[in-house]
Amino acid sequence: MSALRLSALRLSALLLTAACVGTGFPSAAADAPRSEPRPPASAALLDAMRRDLGLTPAAARERLADEWRAARTERAARKAAGAAYGGAWFDAGRGRLTVAVTERRAATDVRDTGADVRLVEHSAAHLDAAKGRLDKLKAPPGVASWRVDHRANRVVVDVVNAHRADDDVSAFLRRARATAPVQVDSVPQAPRTYAAGTVGGDPYYTGNVRCSIGFSVHGGFVTAGHCGRAGAAVRGWDGSDMGTFQGSSFPGDDYAYVSIGHGWWTVPVVLGWGAIPDRLVRGSAEAPVGSSICRSGSTTKWHCGQLLAKNETVNYSDGTVVHQLTKTSVCAQGGDSGGSFISGDQAQGVTSGGWGNCTSGGETWFQPVNEILQRYGLRLHTA
Repeated sequence: MSALRLSALRLSALLLTAACVGTGFPSAAADAPRSEPRPPASAALLDAMRRDLGLTPAAARERLADEWRAARTERAARKAAGAAYGGAWFDAGRGRLTVAVTERRAATDVRDTGADVRLVEHSAAHLDAAKGRLDKLKAPPGVASWRVDHRANRVVVDVVNAHRADDDVSAFLRRARATAPVQVDSVPQAPRTYAAGTVGGDPYYTGNVRCSIGFSVHGGFVTAGHCGRAGAAVRGWDGSDMGTFQGSSFPGDDYAYVSIGHGWWTVPVVLGWGAIPDRLVRGSAEAPVGSSICRSGSTTKWHCGQLLAKNETVNYSDGTVVHQLTKTSVCAQGGDSGGSFISGDQAQGVTSGGWGNCTSGGETWFQPVNEILQRYGLRLHTA
């Protein structure tokens, strides 16, 4: 079957079932008040959240509604806090968004947006600047990543357990503490990227590397930069010519833009791989830390987890460093690189790398999609 025909069949099936597919962002549900619409959730999405997050259907529906409200509240609260903004995070247990502020006078305005408030020492701008100074340091292999943690009100540095006592790790931590308010945590493994050798599935290929499509944009798709360099030819799942890498950035960043032709076209779809119906993409509103999030990739298909942190710098095991990644508890494996991270019906980013696998578990990072769209002047293909 041709790629064109397969895409048409997928899109037709998706449109026929669109009414019962959970979308995660504004769409009224029958049991919700008119002023507070609830995002619908398909049975398959609820099953994925049960499998990966341990939630009952009722709890999953409630969480999706809480996350939808939190995403709206975060935007209003950030504006209300102004320079006193110290970050925000979603508490899944309480179903509430907490916003940190550095000044008591900002607390009332933030509470008026519907958020809880915590008074902290450092503003988000101060912590971002401190992390920026760490980004200029050369990290040894035993340092896995570092990020701003708004809940801790610190820059958190993750160190691989087996290398915690290494001299070069200790030296890095001394330099880090001299330039930023630092907290040190441990992780079991060093992260790595998720490209893989050529195998079967529903991927795309460049050379002998298999990766996964992220999101359709008008004219092509976005994916991970480590999957191919600008000018590299791309083949589709069936081995036919598909397109060309028009732009690619790795390391430092991990994103790329592939233009397509040869009879291929784009659709605003993320594959559910039979675990759930294929998902329509309706936008790219950024979900807050603490939200549930799902990933689609050509190796491990569909998995869900939690958004753990934003703007994290990752030091991959081969020595490459990537900035401004978002950390999740979703598993992934080789060949999943470039694949879609989505929250409800909102595109979040493309898979970069991680540690662990989908048997024993692990953590995975993605490059936020809005940064990629802005970098290449692209327009997300939405339903």
